[in-house]
Amino acid sequence: MANNIRTFLDELESSGELKRVSEKVSTRFEVSRLMMENDGGSALFFDNLRDHETHLVSGLCGTKKRLARALGKGEDQIYQTINHAISNPVEPKVVSDGPVKENIEPPKLTKIPILVHYEKDPGPYITAGIVTARNAEDNIENVSIHRMLVLNDNHFTLRIVPRHLYALCQMAKSRGDDSLDIGVAIGLRPPIMIAAASHAPFGVSEYAVANAMMDGQLTLTEIGSSGLRVPSEAELVFEAKILLNKEVDEGPFVDLTGTYDIVRKQPLVEVTKVYHRTGYIYQALLPSGSEHRILMGLPFEAKIYDAVRGVVPNVKAANLTVGGSGWLHAVISIEKQTEGDGKNALMAAFGAHPSLKHAVVVDSDIDVANPHEVEWAIATRFQADKGLIIIQNARGSTLDPSADQHNGTTTKVGVDATRTLSKPVEKFMRAKIPN
Repeated sequence: MANNIRTFLDELESSGELKRVSEKVSTRFEVSRLMMENDGGSALFFDNLRDHETHLVSGLCGTKKRLARALGKGEDQIYQTINHAISNPVEPKVVSDGPVKENIEPPKLTKIPILVHYEKDPGPYITAGIVTARNAEDNIENVSIHRMLVLNDNHFTLRIVPRHLYALCQMAKSRGDDSLDIGVAIGLRPPIMIAAASHAPFGVSEYAVANAMMDGQLTLTEIGSSGLRVPSEAELVFEAKILLNKEVDEGPFVDLTGTYDIVRKQPLVEVTKVYHRTGYIYQALLPSGSEHRILMGLPFEAKIYDAVRGVVPNVKAANLTVGGSGWLHAVISIEKQTEGDGKNALMAAFGAHPSLKHAVVVDSDIDVANPHEVEWAIATRFQADKGLIIIQNARGSTLDPSADQHNGTTTKVGVDATRTLSKPVEKFMRAKIPN
């Protein structure tokens, strides 16, 4: 498996999964409009951007088929591949140089083709960048994906939720530091993006997770004086500092639900240096599009699948649904063995994905990706007095506009739509017409 985005683009083009857009388009609304019109289709390569000489690519993670290709696996092996890599990380090789260091320049973010996607966006947003941070004292490295609002040539702000990067910021503050060094890498093969979205345990580097998925082919290189590591074959890298005591408004941003998230005070980030390949390719994803949903949701589908498998021996599939924005709704199919398996599966799913709001468990004959079959299972196999779970004031997702978006609480609902074992299975099967 190659280490860079360019070989993957060649693979996609040779298989007919890459569409080139040659018409001159603006990074303000026009690129995002074409991305939306093509959502869930081929990856897009824009080679004629107005006011920019660089190229832009989107949609590399836009379908599960494409992700499976990037992993070198079948679609039915994606969950196992992700979970195995998290449990068996492989430390990447570190090299002194790499293509990303071909050009090193002072920052000028306004010269990069960063997109303005929607009408109420406060400015250009970086949407496909990964952030690397580390605590050298405890040898803790974290790699995560964050949305980044560009403010000027050398400043941006980013949304930090209370997870691992937030913890590293708090650790830096407790030491009396007023900043935290970070690296931002853009233009990466999908396994690195999947790993950055995977939420590996704190202390496990997502680079090691990515390297496990890439058969040991990932190479890193150090930037700056703090020993920060970034992919050596990234297209573009920022060397930057999170200013821990300076905050600015971040948002509104269109997130997974297709609605605007609220405006919050978030840390100011100062960019000190930019590294890039000659003729770099800028990578972007459409907020709330299929690539956004799959990239964010797929690692949690894998977590849900694994968690449910821990309480119910036979799990067929898990799906974070399109209608649930790839985040808030899950459907899980199981081979039910005893009464109560469905509820145990529901509780395991909620535990595996704290942002999950509604979950449905169905039998293995139901296609979790087919909403008509799922609704039919609810109609014919669910009784609310026996199969309904309601959990009030639970931690949910701040992306849900109906939730308390300030403290992140919501009401969760679980639906056990598996057939009861007290009646013959034939009563719940669809009628067939013989050949």
